[in-house]
Amino acid sequence: MNPDLSFILDGSLAYFSADDPDQRGAHDPSKTGFNFNQLELHAAASVDPFFRFEANIVFAQFGVEVEEAYLTTLALPGGLQARAGQFLTRFGRRNPTHPHSWDFLDQPLVLGKLFGGEGSRGMGLELSWLTPLPWYAELVVSASEAGGECCARSFFGGRDLGVHGPGDFVYTFALKQFWDPCATLGVSFGLSAQLGPNASGLDNRTLIVGADLFVRHQYAGTASRAALELTVEALLRARELPGRVAEDGGGFAEVRWQLDQEWALGLRHELVSGLEDDPLDPEWTGLRQRSAFVADFWPSHFSRLRLQLGADHRAWRDELGFIAMLGVEAVVGAHGAHSY
Repeated sequence: MNPDLSFILDGSLAYFSADDPDQRGAHDPSKTGFNFNQLELHAAASVDPFFRFEANIVFAQFGVEVEEAYLTTLALPGGLQARAGQFLTRFGRRNPTHPHSWDFLDQPLVLGKLFGGEGSRGMGLELSWLTPLPWYAELVVSASEAGGECCARSFFGGRDLGVHGPGDFVYTFALKQFWDPCATLGVSFGLSAQLGPNASGLDNRTLIVGADLFVRHQYAGTASRAALELTVEALLRARELPGRVAEDGGGFAEVRWQLDQEWALGLRHELVSGLEDDPLDPEWTGLRQRSAFVADFWPSHFSRLRLQLGADHRAWRDELGFIAMLGVEAVVGAHGAHSY
């Protein structure tokens, strides 16, 4: 009956050449100097043969929040599984994950702009089905609350207008697929969509669609765990606003080289578009690009040091912003395996 418990500490020392770095993640390093990104408490346990309980409670410098707390069924027939509670929606590849499992120190810009600093999450219900196809194919559908500037900014956002019918929820749909063409290669490909009401007017809706690709090559015949990974994710958003439909989007591509059990190198490039007269981001009027290089070092399985260098170009500004971040991560307690 004792749950698995772990604490994950994330801190950093950062430098931004721009006065307003406009980091979009709620737990990103966001200012020059020392940053306390978060302290996360993870708890998990089987309740009984029918349910599993999981929670992620985040301690920040100025408060505490329940990031996730949900039950997962363990005994539904026919490849079905359900979740209920507060959880990160399974839109795309990066959104359902936590900062300590990211390859970079900050959240991709497109997720912060479209979903919010905490990513897409909310109280709700999810149903998934593992299909009987000859490859891994899982269908996911969920309904969650549409309010919250932190995690539903493309929908009701900070103006929580309440629930008056089924149309006032955010609905997320996803297809998760995986293939292993050979013993050293794995390929994951997903499609996602999210539909719900926005706060710009009566019956106005927002649609977000996305695609994600992950390819991992594991070097055979070595004990070093050396691997080469590619992650690509793209999102498009269409919002009904008074008198028009606003369309924007963006994405990112990451390449990561795991040299051995202690060292890894990574590159990331991001592109996110902007709009004139956008009520959510009035200053984001053009294309924003951000590039980063990261070097990871694991002294052990329970700690990690990360050096990240980057450049940020916003088309509506003349200057190029430079970024340098040194992050430290430490885990104590139970440390479960990360998802593939």
